[in-house]
Amino acid sequence: MTLLVKLARRGAALAGLSAGLALAPGRTLAQVAAPATIRLSPDDLERGQYGPQHNFYFLPPGRTAEADYQSAGFFGAKLRPYLQGSAPALAELDRYKRQKTLYLVDKAVLLSAAGLYASQVFRDQDAVYFNPTQRVAAGAAVLSLVATLFINRHTNEYLKQAVDNYNSNPPRRTGASWLRPAGVGVGATNGRPVLALSWQL
Repeated sequence: MTLLVKLARRGAALAGLSAGLALAPGRTLAQVAAPATIRLSPDDLERGQYGPQHNFYFLPPGRTAEADYQSAGFFGAKLRPYLQGSAPALAELDRYKRQKTLYLVDKAVLLSAAGLYASQVFRDQDAVYFNPTQRVAAGAAVLSLVATLFINRHTNEYLKQAVDNYNSNPPRRTGASWLRPAGVGVGATNGRPVLALSWQL
C-alpha cells in the first residue's frame, strides 16, 4: 500500500512538472510567430528614388496585424524609439530627417519665389512679367525645382536603410527581462505542491 502511494505521488509530481514545462513551448512558439523586426508597409517598400514624400507606415517589433501599422511621422520621429540601441539605424534616420528638413526649406523657397513674382505682375497700372525682381524670383524658383531633384533622390532610401540596419542586427534586450519565466506549472512532490518554472535560453 505504501509503495502504491509513493508511486502515485511521484506520478502526480511528474505530471505537474511536465504540465509546467509544456507551457514553455507554447510561449516559445508565440514568440517565434511574432517577428522581432520592424516591417514597412508593402507600398512603402516599393518606394525608390524620387518617390513620394508622404509618411512611411510600419509594423513595430512583435506586431503582425494589419491594424497595428503606425505612421513614422514626417521626420520619422515615431520610429525613433524602436531604433534605440542600434547606432547604424539611428544614423540613417538622422539622414532621413535632414533630407526632410531640406525638403521643407526647398518648398518654402519655391512658394516665396512664386509669391514674389506674382506680387510684381500688377504692381503698376500695366502688367509686368519680367522686371528685375521677377527675374530674381524666377531664378530662385528654377533653382528650387532643380534642388528638389537632388533632395528627393535618396530621401526615402535613408528611412528604408534605417529599418534594414535595425533588422540586420536588432539590439539585444537589456534589464531584467531575462528573469521572466517562459513557462509556469504546478506539481506535487512528496505530497507537497511544487511550482515548476522554465526559462527560454
